[in-house]
Amino acid sequence: MNKLFILFSGLFFSMRVNAQNNVEMADVMRSNGKIYTVVAVCLTILIGLFIYVFTIDRKVSRLEKENSTK
Repeated sequence: MNKLFILFSGLFFSMRVNAQNNVEMADVMRSNGKIYTVVAVCLTILIGLFIYVFTIDRKVSRLEKENSTK
């Protein structure tokens, strides 16, 4: 019964993904050249988040190291 549910849910989700192949907004942005601006903004945000997480990790590691020596 569990395998049957997984099979049908996988088929349902794959049909929903195939139904969204033609996105008009992306086509318009691509034709205007604005899609590259969107990608650049998304990459900038992701890089900023990774840098923030990296610096927070370094600070926490330093505090843990100081706390363990006491």
